Amino acid sequence: MKRLILALVILVGWTSIVWAEPLAPLPTLRAIHALSNAEVDKHPPVAFEATVTYIDTNVSMLIVQDGGLGIYLRIPANTQVNMGDRVLVRGKLTRGFLPSIVADTVTFLHKGTLPQAVPATFDDLIRVQRDCMRIRIHAVIQAADPAWGPNGPTFLQLRTDKGLIDAYLNSNDANARKALLDAEADVTGIATTKLDGKGQETGVLLLVPSLDDIKILRRSEASSQPLPLTSINGMAAAFQVNDFTHRVHVRGTITYYQPGSNAVLQSGNQSFWIQTQSNAPLRIGDLADATGFPTLYEGFLALARGVIQDSNQSAPVTPEPLTWEQLAASSHIFDLVSIEGKVVTRIREASQDEYVLNSGSNLFTAIYRHPTGISLQQLAPMKMVPVGAKVRVTGICMLKDSNPYNGPVPFDILLRSFDDITVVAKPSPLNIQNLIIVLSLMLLVVIIVGIWGWTLNTKVRRQTGTLATMAQFEQRRSRILEDINGSKPLAEILEEIAEMASFMLHGAPCWCEVMNGARLGKHPRDAEHLRVLSAKIPAYSGPAIGTIFAALDPKTPPDTAENNALSTGAKLASLAMETRRLNSDLRHRSEFDLLTDICNRFSLGTHLNHQIQEAQHHAGIFGLIYIDLDKFKQVNDIYGHHIGDLYLQVVVQRMKQQLRAHDLLARLGGDEFAVLLPMVHNRADVEEIVQRLGHCFEAPFDIEGHLLHGSASIGFALYPEDSTTRDGLLNAADAAMYAIKASKH
Repeated sequence: MKRLILALVILVGWTSIVWAEPLAPLPTLRAIHALSNAEVDKHPPVAFEATVTYIDTNVSMLIVQDGGLGIYLRIPANTQVNMGDRVLVRGKLTRGFLPSIVADTVTFLHKGTLPQAVPATFDDLIRVQRDCMRIRIHAVIQAADPAWGPNGPTFLQLRTDKGLIDAYLNSNDANARKALLDAEADVTGIATTKLDGKGQETGVLLLVPSLDDIKILRRSEASSQPLPLTSINGMAAAFQVNDFTHRVHVRGTITYYQPGSNAVLQSGNQSFWIQTQSNAPLRIGDLADATGFPTLYEGFLALARGVIQDSNQSAPVTPEPLTWEQLAASSHIFDLVSIEGKVVTRIREASQDEYVLNSGSNLFTAIYRHPTGISLQQLAPMKMVPVGAKVRVTGICMLKDSNPYNGPVPFDILLRSFDDITVVAKPSPLNIQNLIIVLSLMLLVVIIVGIWGWTLNTKVRRQTGTLATMAQFEQRRSRILEDINGSKPLAEILEEIAEMASFMLHGAPCWCEVMNGARLGKHPRDAEHLRVLSAKIPAYSGPAIGTIFAALDPKTPPDTAENNALSTGAKLASLAMETRRLNSDLRHRSEFDLLTDICNRFSLGTHLNHQIQEAQHHAGIFGLIYIDLDKFKQVNDIYGHHIGDLYLQVVVQRMKQQLRAHDLLARLGGDEFAVLLPMVHNRADVEEIVQRLGHCFEAPFDIEGHLLHGSASIGFALYPEDSTTRDGLLNAADAAMYAIKASKH
């Protein structure tokens, strides 16, 4: 009986799930703002009316307002609305710092009027009480500068009674900028929040649609007449600060501490920098309380004038293993992390030790700061990690740019001690440095043997001439080695080597013949009547890559010096050619994706910048397609990364077959690709290629006996219609792709 009841309960529950109605769209902004974070994370649908209060087509965003509430929208690239329009918004809710909407459609209803601007204070805005609202604030304009070049908006810095507010004015009027400087004004705009890469609030940002939204109450005297000249010694007298910041109390685990300078506390996935003058002993890994004043440290949230109390309770934080791409995404600032890379070089400076590391063809620096008050002579020796070794470094992620929207952000890893560096794998003995050393030793041995034999043959009477010749030879050899490590063309270096061999053979004609290549040097016309000697130019592996020749008088007897000269020239030529081949290979690795052998993200950025310059010069257009493979993670999870890699390679081959010879396919990372279309006439041309790319996924993929059914979400942008900047085009194409992907769910 109990089993029967249990079966009935399961059946009723399953039936209720099957027949449950889908969620009804949220009809108002008030209903949206009433949701909890957990409810927002379910991405419920929305369908509401509101008034457009701000629009920026460069980044495909709108801000709308209704009933005293506002919200941020990400919109389709082809949305055509104006400020004041009454619109119907359909889409899904998502959560960042605050809820926002990914709009599927924004439908124009009728012309309307902008909502009345609400008076606001700095406290209202910093507490996010007026987010996405049209507000009016009283301020003094301390800065009015071009934001992104002469044709971009104007950056304003507004001083209020409680703090500073950044603003962007949608105007590039240079005369207006001068009139605004130091003016007291009522500024109307849309209140938004400045965020760092972790999505934490770092300040207030005001979006000002036009110059009409700034009402000047009192102009500065500087706008009508120049300021009086101030001496450098008198500058400090003009310095005044009113700081109303309140002391706060925070708690977390100590992950970094440099006495008398700074510390880092971490709690869960949140961490923050503390500036402190304290030299009290603190133990890394202990739970601690800190008090201080909120501030910004290089654009990130921090605590100034901090006082830290160690609880002496151990609460260690496990470093999170991350990749270069994850750390460069700006979302792990001040976190305790670990990352692996190969040592490129190491440097000891007066204030710190630096280890430059390479992770996936990307460089970053691990830094150990010396304790204060200790001279270089008193420091412990620097940990001598061998160059080329693979190491794991653990420490605090320090970013060099607070703007996560500029793409990958350079970062450093701040070490706590030398124990934070662990050698994972020793350097391979087969590297360029060791090969150069071996070849140099071989050349040195050859030269010594040649000089020794030559000296025995010439005896004492030619000793002075021998020394002079050796000096000239060494100068030539040194110059050749310098040219090999420099940027001189390979053909000229091989000609120098032929000249050096000719010098060693008393002016006999010498030349090099590169395998499947050119003949370089002095080749005599009557070579068939001369005694011609040759030496193969060896490769580091495989067959010879060329031959060096010398044409001698047939009447002269063979001499060991002849073979030595050609052998020396052959080894120098081998060093030059193999070094250039290795440099070319490294350059190829930096510009192409190693898995698919197509352009990488860095190379795409270079081509995109060049294409923008060409389009500006010729008033042309071009397209950019953004491709994201659907459900690629499932391929790796089900079949393994080997099948996933083969799948990516086959996908690339199929997409190449749909492109023209002048189109550029690039892998941005993971399952994301982009196509640069330099020669299109209109949007229809791009749409045709997008359709071809989509159709190439219709046939299944046979990967080592596994039949995979693939698909992709594809969006595109058109220059200059969607944007005139590299980042704008990438964002527009990404937004279009994201809209396609969202429509599939």
